[in-house]
Amino acid sequence: MIELRHLRTLIALRDCGSMADAALRVNLTQSALSHQLKDLEARAGTALIIRKTRPLRFTSAGQRLLNLASDILPMVRSAELDLKRLAGGEAGRLHLAIECHSCYQWLMPTIDQFRNQWADVELDLASGFNFAPLPALQRGDLDLVVTSDPEELPGVAYIPLFRYESMLAVANQHPLAARNFIEPEDLRNEVLISYPVERNRLDIFNHFLDPAGIEPLDVRTSELTVMMMQLVASGRGVCALPNWALDEYLDKGYVSARPLGEQGVTGTLYAAVREDQLNTAYMQDFLLTAKDISFETLAGIELAR
Repeated sequence: MIELRHLRTLIALRDCGSMADAALRVNLTQSALSHQLKDLEARAGTALIIRKTRPLRFTSAGQRLLNLASDILPMVRSAELDLKRLAGGEAGRLHLAIECHSCYQWLMPTIDQFRNQWADVELDLASGFNFAPLPALQRGDLDLVVTSDPEELPGVAYIPLFRYESMLAVANQHPLAARNFIEPEDLRNEVLISYPVERNRLDIFNHFLDPAGIEPLDVRTSELTVMMMQLVASGRGVCALPNWALDEYLDKGYVSARPLGEQGVTGTLYAAVREDQLNTAYMQDFLLTAKDISFETLAGIELAR
């Protein structure tokens, strides 16, 4: 008999693309996940994945069960939410703020799905704020902050959503487009385009330029990712963005992107939540929805270990 844990494992394998990352997502050891998969294949009487491929590929039988999982698991999730509502605690407040200007690609679908499930939770999204969001979270003015720069604050927990790599976007005809990776010195004579936030919240300064003691020729700001890409494409500067934020522009051949340094610069996006709210049903569901939609919609992200 096929069990829900089997279906959840198949979804994790699809989203993560590897046994190791899928095991992390479903809170199993890699050995336990492999055993569970073999058990499912024995029950099905056929192989479900094509081994030694990366990302993992599914056989026809595996794809059929994956389709079943995609149909069944959302219905199970909805029923579980209904049971939680019947048990009480369905009302509350979830005021969010984001420190990531390019987060709307996955955050807005998350909010839309959450509104449908938790109509009695007061939901609000603050952006373009002129205050420090993490202290506001600690004070109780906010309930969740999406950030890549956690601070140690009493009573605040950080739940990792996913890992990403920062890439430097350059015009297709730019000399740096021919490089395998970018060195800090390469940016000394470049105009750096960034979001209008403090430099200590930008990965390219924190983890790339500042440690090398390098300053770009100039810094130009824009609030919109699409405007940043237009400036880069026309040769008026370069910019560093998460790989998933650049994906659609790279697919269209609009710009080119290169890693920052030979080892790359990676970061983790977190949801910061007050500890007293962390275990509420609606907060847990929001965090789970955010993770699910991120891995469904974003290219190039990884599980945060």
